[in-house]
Amino acid sequence: MNAPENGSGTYPALSLNVEGLACARGGRAVFGGLDFQAAGGDAIELRGPNGAGKSSLLRLLAGLLPPAAGAIVWTGGAETSRPALTYCGHRDPVKPWLTAREQLAWWRDLEGNGSVEAAARAMGIGPLLDVAGGLLSAGQRRRLALARLALAETPAWLLDEPSVSLDEDGAALLTAMIGRHRARGGLVVVATHQPTGLPHARTVNLGLDAPGGADGA
Repeated sequence: MNAPENGSGTYPALSLNVEGLACARGGRAVFGGLDFQAAGGDAIELRGPNGAGKSSLLRLLAGLLPPAAGAIVWTGGAETSRPALTYCGHRDPVKPWLTAREQLAWWRDLEGNGSVEAAARAMGIGPLLDVAGGLLSAGQRRRLALARLALAETPAWLLDEPSVSLDEDGAALLTAMIGRHRARGGLVVVATHQPTGLPHARTVNLGLDAPGGADGA
């Protein structure tokens, strides 16, 4: 495959249909009656106050949690019921004893393809490739974690607060990388407290009092 920096090639047609979805944690209802649809090329922002279930919804979409009710239906993108996807949680995944180069190479071998150097350039950390993760700042570590996306040949990205710790330049690089992914027919679902600025993103509002469904942005 081509280097991810080039953004060439398209993904198979992909769609996501969420129907009557409910989530409960520890016997407590988090949200319920959630309905929305998305397709390749879309960006969905999950919005709501702390505790509304944004992170839980991402984990439900990733298959890491079972729904309390309702259904999540993925179609296309793969021969299985859930397409190949990359889930980036809010916890820092960077190993302090590995260099940035070693960390990216591990991610590439696990789930991706392409050039480690190109992935590092995509998030502006090329000069830091041989620096140990433990010596990087919080913003640099976040850039490294997100550079993994440039290696992932997966049509669906599920991102939990991806812009946390990023400066303006880092946020712009992330936006550009997401744009290339969407141009190839990729789908992005982002949990966020603030608007991402992604073009034509739609918003899913969470919370017990929020109506289900996605709104155009």
